[in-house]
Amino acid sequence: MAPSQHLEPSRSIIKQVVNAPVPQLLERLCGGDETVLNQLTTALYNELRRIAARHLRRERPEHTLQATALVHEAYLKLCGNPPQRFAGRLHFLAVASRVMRQVLVDYARARARAKRGDGARSRQEGIETASLALKAEVGASKVELLDLDLALQSLSRDDESLARIIEMKYFGGMTAEETAEVLGCSVHVVRHDLRFAEAWLRRKLSR
Repeated sequence: MAPSQHLEPSRSIIKQVVNAPVPQLLERLCGGDETVLNQLTTALYNELRRIAARHLRRERPEHTLQATALVHEAYLKLCGNPPQRFAGRLHFLAVASRVMRQVLVDYARARARAKRGDGARSRQEGIETASLALKAEVGASKVELLDLDLALQSLSRDDESLARIIEMKYFGGMTAEETAEVLGCSVHVVRHDLRFAEAWLRRKLSR
């Protein structure tokens, strides 16, 4: 697709598709109709912006990306992949949230490389930070985004579902009920696994 096709949807376009039949769009996307991705993204635009804003609240204040730009970056990445099956609206949003986090990680890595090239990077600079409140006794703390990404990758290798639960709660802003719907398990399991995953990450990040 040409870059001009990824500009922010106008108010009139959003108004036309805000009530679009999302389940039908998802079904068509699963069937291989990639042309509906733009409609689906526009139909869920407000929710995607909310998720993007949640991600960016954890970033340094002067971050070059704004919520709208982060949504567009995620959209480009979604367009670049073969269509996958989405169980529903929440599953689509969960995948979009994961893609947004990866966009921010890519930006953090690029910034780290640039600072290393300038000979100016130090661990104290806090290149990109994400505030992840893991119910630690000392309260929330600032965790460097790249360290957090490495920890989540390690958690995912141990148990991918635990990493997804962390992503959906802290980056997607999803409730236990919504997470359970996406993962196809009970709310009790989600809450139990979330506590376990939080404890795992606290130990990993404290080393």
